[in-house]
Amino acid sequence: MLLGLLPGVEVVGAARDGGEAVALTAELAPDVVLMDLRMPRCDGVEATRRIRERHPGTEVVVLTTYGDDDSLFPALRAGARGYLTKDAGGEEIVRALRDVTDGRAGLSPAVQRRLLDQLVDGAGRQESPDTQDAPAGVVDSSGDGLTERETEVLVLVADGLSNQEIAGRLRISTATVKTHINNLFAKTGVRDRAQAVRYAYQHGLVRAPGRRVT
Repeated sequence: MLLGLLPGVEVVGAARDGGEAVALTAELAPDVVLMDLRMPRCDGVEATRRIRERHPGTEVVVLTTYGDDDSLFPALRAGARGYLTKDAGGEEIVRALRDVTDGRAGLSPAVQRRLLDQLVDGAGRQESPDTQDAPAGVVDSSGDGLTERETEVLVLVADGLSNQEIAGRLRISTATVKTHINNLFAKTGVRDRAQAVRYAYQHGLVRAPGRRVT
């Protein structure tokens, strides 16, 4: 009922569990599936994985009571591009739906902070002494197989920019941006932008401004 009242949102179907969500996605081809996690027979993580593998044109935003790491990271690894907890208001839900359809991550502020803390901590543990005094921002990406331009695109993805914003920043076409993103996804083994952000922080391509590793 709430979703049906939100501006710009049309509810085309409702599923009782993950298996039915997968079946309805195949039938209705929605732009976005708003996915719960704890469901009988087929949970939200498995349903998300099946939807993203079989129907890559449909994005998944998780809406759940659970904000712990054991729920968050499996959902993102399965291909969810958004993650909200059930205290999210209508405006936050609409923003997340628009973000994922525009190619951005639709994460609540609390989830963004949790994800960033986790990724920056992981990046800090992997840094070598040679990079400890490097300024915040882009650092050496040798060994990852990315070209200089692909690394630039990855950094901007990690900064939360959409394809159109990246194109404007680098003065290239959105089609070229998509090509670079497809290439860097293939080289790094990630499946979506959320995993690309995680890769960027884990491999020291970007760091939080002002943070130093000691």
